[in-house]
Amino acid sequence: MGDVSKLTGLEPHVLRNWEKTYTKLKPKKNSAGNRVYKEQELALVFRIKELLHDRKYSSEGVNEILNGDKKEEEAPELSAEARKDLNEIKVFLGDLLERL
Repeated sequence: MGDVSKLTGLEPHVLRNWEKTYTKLKPKKNSAGNRVYKEQELALVFRIKELLHDRKYSSEGVNEILNGDKKEEEAPELSAEARKDLNEIKVFLGDLLERL
């Protein structure tokens, strides 16, 4: 959870709270009881963060979008610089996943 916290900029207590709030977010625990986030769960954390912090959806709205009950409003087109940054993050996360 510490690595995910650092990657996302979210405190561990926020991640734990999101597990209760967003039913789609269910990282497994290893034998020591530590949460192990797979790539899809990490992507979901970034998606929830985007919807809450950047797009200003409510928790209920995020849940509706994640569950397919509500269609998300169209996002503006990303700039080339933003796409480059996202690609660098994707490469970094791939490398991190290999280490886990």
